[in-house]
Amino acid sequence: MSSIIYAMKFIYTVFFVLLLCFSALAQNQYELNDGWLCAPITQVKDQGENISSLKYTLSNWKKAVVPGTVLTTMLQNKEVPDPFYGMNNQKIADIYDTGSATYTYWFVKDFEENASNEEQVWLHLRGVNYSCDVFVNGQKLNSKTHEGMFLRQTYNITKVLNKNGKNRLAVIVYPPNPVGKPNGGQAGDGTIAKNVSHQYVAGWDWIQPIRDRNTGIWDKVTIEKTGMVKLSNPHVVTLVPGKRKPSGNQAPAIIKVSAELNNTATKVVKGVVQYSIAGQTISKKVKLAPLATTTISLDDFELENPQLWWPSGYGDAFLYPMEIKFVANGKPASSIQKLQVGVREIQHTWNSETKSQQVSVNGQKIFIKGGNWIISDAMLRFTDARYDTEVRFHKEMNLNLIRVWGGALIERPEFYNACDKYGMLVFQDFWMSGDANGRWLDPKKTDDQYARRKYPDDHQLFLTSAADQIKMVRNHASLAIWCGGNEIMPPDDILIPLRDSIIPKLDGTRWFIDFSNSNEMSLNEIGGNGDGPYEIQPIERFWNYRTWPFNSEIGSVGVGDYESLKRFIPKENMIAPQFDPATQTEKIDSVWDYHKYISYGEFVNAYGAPRDVQDFTEKAQLVNYNQYRALIEGFSANMWRWYTGVIIWKTQNPWTALRGQMYDYYLDQNACFYGLKNGSASLHAMYNPVDGMINLVNNSFEQVRNRMLLVKIFDMDGKEHLISKLMVEIDASSSKKSFAIKKETDRVSKNKGAFLVLQLEDMNKNVVDQNVYWLPDANQEYSGLQTLANVKLQAKANRDAEGKIVLNLENAVGNNLSFFNRISLVNAQTKERVLPVFYTENYLTVLPGEQKQIKMEYSAQGDTKLAIEIKGWNGTAYYINIQP
Repeated sequence: MSSIIYAMKFIYTVFFVLLLCFSALAQNQYELNDGWLCAPITQVKDQGENISSLKYTLSNWKKAVVPGTVLTTMLQNKEVPDPFYGMNNQKIADIYDTGSATYTYWFVKDFEENASNEEQVWLHLRGVNYSCDVFVNGQKLNSKTHEGMFLRQTYNITKVLNKNGKNRLAVIVYPPNPVGKPNGGQAGDGTIAKNVSHQYVAGWDWIQPIRDRNTGIWDKVTIEKTGMVKLSNPHVVTLVPGKRKPSGNQAPAIIKVSAELNNTATKVVKGVVQYSIAGQTISKKVKLAPLATTTISLDDFELENPQLWWPSGYGDAFLYPMEIKFVANGKPASSIQKLQVGVREIQHTWNSETKSQQVSVNGQKIFIKGGNWIISDAMLRFTDARYDTEVRFHKEMNLNLIRVWGGALIERPEFYNACDKYGMLVFQDFWMSGDANGRWLDPKKTDDQYARRKYPDDHQLFLTSAADQIKMVRNHASLAIWCGGNEIMPPDDILIPLRDSIIPKLDGTRWFIDFSNSNEMSLNEIGGNGDGPYEIQPIERFWNYRTWPFNSEIGSVGVGDYESLKRFIPKENMIAPQFDPATQTEKIDSVWDYHKYISYGEFVNAYGAPRDVQDFTEKAQLVNYNQYRALIEGFSANMWRWYTGVIIWKTQNPWTALRGQMYDYYLDQNACFYGLKNGSASLHAMYNPVDGMINLVNNSFEQVRNRMLLVKIFDMDGKEHLISKLMVEIDASSSKKSFAIKKETDRVSKNKGAFLVLQLEDMNKNVVDQNVYWLPDANQEYSGLQTLANVKLQAKANRDAEGKIVLNLENAVGNNLSFFNRISLVNAQTKERVLPVFYTENYLTVLPGEQKQIKMEYSAQGDTKLAIEIKGWNGTAYYINIQP
């Protein structure tokens, strides 16, 4: 019996060890993200073979930030001031003036790793800007200097690892060449575009130059262990035939899977490629030639009754876990890739009524409400948490698409993970811009348009990088549209192979357009396409002027409130802009100008001339809310008649700019966010200020019936005038006009202005949509807002769960409206805002006798005691405690 027990123990031990080996092999990929050291080449004269030897001393080297840039390392080591604050960026030497050597750096990392039996060890560099040489343990890995910001590198380092497992990696990183001259133009003198890299780093109309041009190992460095066969670049395509709905039983979907298999052995290897999804396993036997990379396609799989992925606002963004692996005969898995797969199909058709492209998902047309995205952080300090927050912000604004602008980069997989999770479609540009690449005559550019149309210098590098980045992100359900460039198409010898060969071969499932405002995308009434405008607009213009039918860029202001500005504008520069109506000019502080402020013109003055900077920013929030609510409502009211989509320029800023943002760099939302959130609601009642019509919009796939529409006007004394109470219905994915109320609104508002309240209720009297407008007087001024009686809301807050708070507000019967309340979760002691926080509603108005509930979600703050600040237009700011 003891021998049997011993045998069983032995078998179990062997099985457990094999399981551990399998698990370790399957999971054995990790990031080299700490313990890096660096030094500029001006201080290091030795060669890479010496520096990468463990015998070489690094005693005088400084700590480095990897992933990161030279500038983020210098900032971490307190060698430079924060370039996002005040005028600090001017205190940092620009690479154009100092020469490239100043920002050419060695980066070194010691790590422990070895290989046993048939293990292979791989070094991956996901992004280096701009060129580099790579050394491990005294040996150079790349035969020629690597170039290209967007080209991944993979090296098999198995044979160069030290037997004792102690190793050193050394990378010398060279800046772009040329670095471009910042001269105030878009992309400076334009020559930064000679590289296959991002262009904004030489400056733009929304950012100052990045002094090192983001030179560095800016993206992840990882070590991976596999068997003799390495599986890479899997490709998953999902086909969803027919017209679907989010609920109910589904007809089957087709899953198509392929992957690249690299056999490092000197002999033929036999085995199985297999993947699992929804509890099913699909496999294929293969025979791999020695020292070769082979693309293997598995048989199509029919997924029964699939749970589909839908864009935000239309259904759940369901994701299936998928595991793809190669198993050699009789051995543990050699290599494994794990994915999250959204089963969906993207389509596009030409809408002959609007004369623009119309996007569909799973056979259902989607009205595009999007935001232009530059980059998460101008200095490339990316984190999963920030990506998740920013993408969730876009979902919470009721948007369904993010366009990644062409002067930046192909966004990282972590960005796409968040978009997959939150159901955000992605419109992804390649690295071109009309400004730098020659669409327009520009005296600030070094080269003429003919020369700039040939940028970048190395077209093959562009194509190689594009192919590589396509492979990197093509499996993400959120990726919907490829675009050749921002406001300009690539040169023919880039465009044609990209459009006709590379994308069809490596992807082939997305819509490709040659450039962002191409005629292929949309045509206006007289022909041609464009984008903009970018300055503040009278809100009536969004309703009565027909712009581009799929406008890829339109937007304007975005100054945050006083708390936001305090984070990056010095106290002595907190000076309100002064607009002169007579000359139509505005006097602004130098720091505001440096941070790219654009004029609010007379729009703030319509609320009364600002008393100081705090008063200015509070009135600016009223303008912000109105601007972006009117923008999205004007487009939504004319969906499928004038428009198939709109993409706001911009929804976010990667540095401390003062324009085009729904939230600031520190992730603090301004009123643009909530005006857009309100105006973008899936089911929404809205008011056309031009003809006085009440409009309804339904952005769902189902007809909406049995909704009560209440239309009320409150005068500035709080007296209520009920105009209409009407049962309404509206067809799926449509908008319609209901009835006109202009006579009533003009009559009540002519003296002091008024509040117009539109409210949709279900049959249980639950409010499903509320829209509060503040109307100007006959002189188009908001004079009555200055006379509102003070109101203090009854407020109570409770902790709902870890990181979740519920705030209940009530306005007593007999009070006036409590107008435009800014709710802030704050540190109870310092009164500084907790950031980021997700609020279900903000900058909100509470009617007399009304109760409202606001839910908040935030990251755990440890033992920090929190409070809530409530600050209304017609009320003194006050704080309340949070009950357990």
